Amino acid sequence: MASNTEAMRFRRPWSEQELLEQFIKGKTLALARVISLVENEAPGYRQLLSSLYHRTGKAKKIGITGSTGAGKSTIVDELAKLLVGRQQTVGIIAVDPTSPFTGGALLGDRIRMQDLGLHKDVFIRSMASRGSLGGLARATREVSVVLDAFGKDFILIESVGVGQVALDIAEVVDTTVVVLVPESGDSIQAMKAGLMEIADIFVINKADRDGADRMAVELQAVLDLGRRNNDWDYPVLKTEARHGHGVDLLLEHIDRQRDYLVRTGYLKKRKEELLRAEVRQLFSETVREKMERRLAGEGSLDEVIADILEGKLNPYLAVDQLLERVKGAEI
Repeated sequence: MASNTEAMRFRRPWSEQELLEQFIKGKTLALARVISLVENEAPGYRQLLSSLYHRTGKAKKIGITGSTGAGKSTIVDELAKLLVGRQQTVGIIAVDPTSPFTGGALLGDRIRMQDLGLHKDVFIRSMASRGSLGGLARATREVSVVLDAFGKDFILIESVGVGQVALDIAEVVDTTVVVLVPESGDSIQAMKAGLMEIADIFVINKADRDGADRMAVELQAVLDLGRRNNDWDYPVLKTEARHGHGVDLLLEHIDRQRDYLVRTGYLKKRKEELLRAEVRQLFSETVREKMERRLAGEGSLDEVIADILEGKLNPYLAVDQLLERVKGAEI
């Protein structure tokens, strides 16, 4: 529990230097504050991330995605307990549906992982998806950077589980675990959703239900056919996470997959791909924001919209015209 002095310091505005000092000292209050600034895109948050970035690169990032109601949260909970048991620190990003009333996460970390959240080596952050269609909140990547910079050994990212579009997680993590349940048609749905293409490890949770063995065989057959030229075996595991059964084996395979990535050099290649995607996203967002501010300040956008409404322009010519107006100007 934070001391009264720390709590008072947290309530008053911190300077950026104070915040960084407390963060580097490993103060959880500072970590929470930095994440809030990043998630809310507060003024100067990118400069703050820039100042922390040199501390990143050591965390192992694991993504947990799949069907809604498959038990992803329980698996994350059990994985975190196992990791803590071997003296490793854990950051958890749990992306939840957005509340229609508050705009925040519909499910809270204190509700889902009350006992785990009290552990000194575990930090849990629930984030609202806020309409994102990729299964993650917009700031998930940046929050994972903050947790990495804070020194967490493992970062577990649980997607909201939005079925056919829960694919963004593969662009944030090193290892992707897809969780399914043995209900009829779920394996076929996974294939349609593209989850087969992003998964490194498959988990059939609630394996005490009928159809688990059949589903495991179906998945393995599809994987053997579709990925026969790859030297990673894409394991299909069965768990009963609410009873703690099989999650230890899942962690073994997560470790094994990490070793595989390091041994083959794929980890470096994977990090290059993730960095390329991150830089592209940041570049696109930065240029768009600056261009929009510039156009809004000049009133150019309002002018071309009026011309379109009057039939003098169409949207395609309007974009060309706007680009000509800002060509050569400082972005």
